[in-house]
Amino acid sequence: MRLIFHVDMDAFFASVEQRDNPALRGRPVIIGGGLKRGVVAAASYEVRKFGVRSAMPMAKALRQCPEAVVIPPNIEKYRAVSADIMEVFADYSPLVEPLSFDEAFLDMTGSEAIFGPPVETAQAIKRDVFDVTDGLTCSVGIGANKFMAKLASPMQKPDGVSFIRPGTELDLLGPMPVRKMWGVGEKTAQKLYSQKILTFEDLRQADAHRLAHLLGKSRAYKLKQLAAGQDDRPVVADRERKSIGSETTLMVDIQGREQVEKFLREQCEEVAKALRKRDVRARSARVKLRYSENFQLRTRQGALPRACDDARTLFETTRHLLNSLDLDRPIRLVGAAGFDLAKPEDSVQLGLFAPRPSAAPKTDVAKEATLEKTMDAIRDKFGDKIGRASVEKGPAQSLFGEHLGNSSGQKPGE
Repeated sequence: MRLIFHVDMDAFFASVEQRDNPALRGRPVIIGGGLKRGVVAAASYEVRKFGVRSAMPMAKALRQCPEAVVIPPNIEKYRAVSADIMEVFADYSPLVEPLSFDEAFLDMTGSEAIFGPPVETAQAIKRDVFDVTDGLTCSVGIGANKFMAKLASPMQKPDGVSFIRPGTELDLLGPMPVRKMWGVGEKTAQKLYSQKILTFEDLRQADAHRLAHLLGKSRAYKLKQLAAGQDDRPVVADRERKSIGSETTLMVDIQGREQVEKFLREQCEEVAKALRKRDVRARSARVKLRYSENFQLRTRQGALPRACDDARTLFETTRHLLNSLDLDRPIRLVGAAGFDLAKPEDSVQLGLFAPRPSAAPKTDVAKEATLEKTMDAIRDKFGDKIGRASVEKGPAQSLFGEHLGNSSGQKPGE
């Protein structure tokens, strides 16, 4: 039996704007543009009380709620927040199928042995999304297939979890109007109504030949399957790898910068190794901590000084990102990731007027890259702990036997 989650953010665009501007919280917010000919891209829950919905003409929306605050969409900001959310999903399943910035399917089949019961796992995902996005909520639908999961997710919106348990599908679906069926638009609905097919149960009981004549054989078959709660479509993972990460869940909680940096350095080495194996470089890095208290998740990310696949650069960047995190609380998990990936030939392009790098740094980078690849081969043959003795002595010791600087991030003498 499959187990599928559909996770849908609550009023995503509007919620991001309300998060970033406290003056908008509790107020009716419309995301959109073009007051005369534009349409509503997103509506906060406050404005939905006035009947305003997505895709509604802006002029009509403002007639229904004149006091609404209209904000132009900021797609790049929403894309960045979406990337963080998708990273959370990837922590729970290798099969994540994004449908848009704010929703995705997760194939969670077999996950109970790892994460526990489905509803508890859904609550954990919701907590992680809330933590990573600094307060955004989502709703989760759980079912035996994609159709049932997507049908479940709005049932307890906002900020809810709904589980349509296997074996209960027909009782739930029977009285539902066919217009709620995935893929049934206004034209198809009118054809069904003309044959007195008004509900899922009517559709399930309808004569297959008559339905095929009405809608076409393939479409009729698919709709009858959905009416019976059956959907064999797989969750298709996004083929383009967005990031490469590594994390470790600790048997004993740790505290303090020294301990955190020790484990962070190891994770950066794993990320760098994976980058080299895939022949890609990262242009940005992310650090992840999960605190023991309430399993709270915190992440920070930043641009790397150059596109890289080496542990030193990843570590230098992520250790500075730790400055904005509380390292004195008990920590259960430490992770690092490289993202904004590019092939080596795509990551070294210079701007038209950019200064050319000097020969010495370029030579150093080449030597370091050769050394890293050599260490990869040694570790593959003799084990991952080879070459990590210096790490065990202190988090500020690099793999190459060089001191990387003190843990405060200050320059000598400051």
